[in-house]
Amino acid sequence: MTQTAAASLAEQVHDHVAVARDVVRSYGAGENEVTALRGVSAAFPRGRFTAIMGPSGSGKSTFLHCMAGLDTVTSGSIMIGDVDITRLSRTRLTRLRRDRLGFVFQSFNLLPMLTAEENIRLTGRLGNRRADREWFDTIVDSLGLRDRLAHRPSELSGGQQQRVAVARALLTRPEVLFADEPTGNLDSRSGAEVLGFLRRAVDAYRQTVIMVTHDPAAAAHADRVLFLADGLIVHELPAPTIDGVHAVMRRMEG
Repeated sequence: MTQTAAASLAEQVHDHVAVARDVVRSYGAGENEVTALRGVSAAFPRGRFTAIMGPSGSGKSTFLHCMAGLDTVTSGSIMIGDVDITRLSRTRLTRLRRDRLGFVFQSFNLLPMLTAEENIRLTGRLGNRRADREWFDTIVDSLGLRDRLAHRPSELSGGQQQRVAVARALLTRPEVLFADEPTGNLDSRSGAEVLGFLRRAVDAYRQTVIMVTHDPAAAAHADRVLFLADGLIVHELPAPTIDGVHAVMRRMEG
């Protein structure tokens, strides 16, 4: 790396909560090797909402999972704050994910035997950290879960279950919230409610959100959209609209 590139990366690490540099991810070996990411670099500003889009097989979910430390990289670096997570042991990486990151997935991943409140508080308890009551109340009331706290997942709608998952992810005030198709299992109304809260979390609490989605309407809630194709970022769209996202996707397909 040149001195200029090193200085640029140092500046990005200072100003951004997460930075990927020349990330390559390959699976298999020899004739069976498949490269999902081909040297992806991106910086994610603190307190901003970034959506990641691309056609099936573009590498978007692989990129998110590598950024979140859920998958390993073949080469390159990923910084969360001032920590290169690609250099951490498995134990230290697990601790970093638990203490500094939040996750929301398409499947809600709630424990069926626990109530909504117990599911929300679970991550903090696993890390021996108790969220202050005021923050808990803020999240619960913002997500409209006050009268559902004693219910188990089987007694909640899909939208309510995903709101519980979002509350759980935000309770520990993560540096980054990673969301992988968070509205994929929801109807349009429930999906819009979840996306609206993620948007408010960014605007009101300076939460950093990185979200993979295939839905232009979901991407339009973000501050910008990164488009991947064949394992590379091929376009960035600031201040996205539904029509703007559709236009980029059509150009990529044509």
